[in-house]
Amino acid sequence: MSSQPPDSYVISRRIGDATVTVISEGILSWPLELQVPEPEWRRAMPEADELGLVPLGLNVVHVRLGSASVIIDPGLDDPDTEWQRRYAQEAPGLTRTPGLEAGLVTAGIAPDEVTHVLITHTHTDHYCGVTRERTGNSPRFPNARYVLGRADWDGNPERDRPGSDIATRLGEIERLGLLAPLDSEQEILPGLTAIPSPGESPGHTVYRFRSAGETFFYVGDLFHHPCEVEHLTWVSRGRHQPGVQSSRERIYAEAASANAVVVSTHEPFPPFGRIRRTSTGYVWRRL
Repeated sequence: MSSQPPDSYVISRRIGDATVTVISEGILSWPLELQVPEPEWRRAMPEADELGLVPLGLNVVHVRLGSASVIIDPGLDDPDTEWQRRYAQEAPGLTRTPGLEAGLVTAGIAPDEVTHVLITHTHTDHYCGVTRERTGNSPRFPNARYVLGRADWDGNPERDRPGSDIATRLGEIERLGLLAPLDSEQEILPGLTAIPSPGESPGHTVYRFRSAGETFFYVGDLFHHPCEVEHLTWVSRGRHQPGVQSSRERIYAEAASANAVVVSTHEPFPPFGRIRRTSTGYVWRRL
């Protein structure tokens, strides 16, 4: 694995025969509400403020793998939109970089060359960049196949709520015949596999690729903070705790055994790291 010096919010690394580019969309201050006593999580997250807000990264990944151009978790809409103004009211303290599309320009990646958009789950900060508000809610990546876990699509009550982001943004992708919900583990491209990892949401999906003897995982919200690698039973309120724990056990074990490079959505930028096995479990190590 090799790296190049980062721009302020864009960094690329060579992993096997693939180029992985991470674009930071900013920093989100958010209460993780881990279901453990407050003194314990405060010791593990000393950066939490008096309200329990923790600064979280907002990372979007692009993978160039052979002829494929892949976006994973297209994140937020552009920072100069009405959508952004509404979202900022729900997320006080949010700071934005120039955003996904500007970062792609910096990295020399054209939106119309993107072949696949992979979504880990349907929480707002992970998928709303699939369309552009300023061009009439048109697809940002018009030539791509859009992949997400079916359990986050079928039966999702937000699809029936008029004006919801899922109904308007992912609904537009479905209307155009570009949406491809997944039911099970599936190889999307040679070497690149979607792995169901429910718990954070019913259809949460981790994406893994293997190339030239190296392994990379994009784990979405399998963990939000490194303390959830060391404490795999620590889960935020509102999630399915047994599902999260089971998914973590599987992915942590494989990532550690493969010495994989790992990126999560919310690790501070630049977010590259590895999951290491210890005598008592696992630990996160930044690269």
